[in-house]
Amino acid sequence: MKFFNYRFTFFVVLAFISLILTMSGCAPKARKAVSTLDTPEHHVFTGMKLLESGKLSDAEREFNLAKELDHKYSPAYRGLGLVFAYKGEFKPAFKNMSRAKKLATTKEEEARVYVGFMRLYTQQKGKNWLEDVEKNFRKANKILKKIHKEWPDPHFYMGLAYKEVYKFSEAAEEFKKVLEIDKAFVDKADYQLKLVQKIERAMPGTIIGKKVALLEKVKRVDVAALFIQEMKLDKIYEKFRPKKFDTSFKSPGQKSSAYQMPVPADVVDHPLRTDVQIVVTLKIKGLSPFPNGTFAPNEFITKASYAMMLADIISTISNDPSLDTKYIGNVSPFADVRNDVPYFNAIMVCTTRGIIEAKRGLRQNIFDPMGSVSGADALLIIRRVKEDLKIF
Repeated sequence: MKFFNYRFTFFVVLAFISLILTMSGCAPKARKAVSTLDTPEHHVFTGMKLLESGKLSDAEREFNLAKELDHKYSPAYRGLGLVFAYKGEFKPAFKNMSRAKKLATTKEEEARVYVGFMRLYTQQKGKNWLEDVEKNFRKANKILKKIHKEWPDPHFYMGLAYKEVYKFSEAAEEFKKVLEIDKAFVDKADYQLKLVQKIERAMPGTIIGKKVALLEKVKRVDVAALFIQEMKLDKIYEKFRPKKFDTSFKSPGQKSSAYQMPVPADVVDHPLRTDVQIVVTLKIKGLSPFPNGTFAPNEFITKASYAMMLADIISTISNDPSLDTKYIGNVSPFADVRNDVPYFNAIMVCTTRGIIEAKRGLRQNIFDPMGSVSGADALLIIRRVKEDLKIF
């Protein structure tokens, strides 16, 4: 019996040793560095730079090179997690981020992983994603407090998350914190802070207004939705232009009356079709259907075209047709706008009232007529129109 027990014990020990040897044999061998800069730290640093510039394939290569040198290097997996998130591949993104957390050897590495999770949840926007972002935000800051360090990273990405759910005041506070710490993300945080403050001044009152506020460039369909849902221009026109204005619109196949416009063919299936249909009946200069019957909903508007729309609205609500030609023949105060272009008068109407701001150049002001209009600017300008015309 004793012999059997010894023999059994011997085989168990031998199997265990074999298992250990097998596992060690299966573990990936570290790649030998080929130069001074061929280090995990340098590859991750380079990878993060490439990631932020949108070069995902190059960033992924750098993170993999770091992993080849040290397969237990936590920052390499954190970087890969972010790459996959940017690609929209969230299963491998969370898998790599979890691996990074498991392999973290310092409190700083662990804190950076929590910031990484914040970015993943913000990118994914799954169920209760904001709560997950806030939870990881608290974990990161708890660690930083313990090691007596203050990073701008958690505050910056928390600010971005709040902005995504239209919590502009909360976002502003986080961006201000980044500027107070003054170590990184300063330029980005300053831009984001000015953006959310501009949105707060514009005070969008509808969901569509808040969504458009986050757009870098607005399209014709976005402006149509803002005029109807945010500005309620159709209701305003009923009051100021009752005899000429008809908010009724026809569905495809119906005959149009004098003031009813056909539904543009390229918005029949558009989610904002109703807004376009109503705005078409308003016959706003610069926002009417084109001669071929299309509306071009996805065409980006320019500052010049937006000025034409707003000048027409101001003229209509003011019941002052003279505004349509008031500045024709005047000397242009703008270096980039001649006084003989079709939109010159409209630009003058808007700038002299302080509704659209020009940029001050070295010798003359610059209007940038072909420049795009951001959602925040579009909303703020609408608010100025309402204040100028005392429409609330």
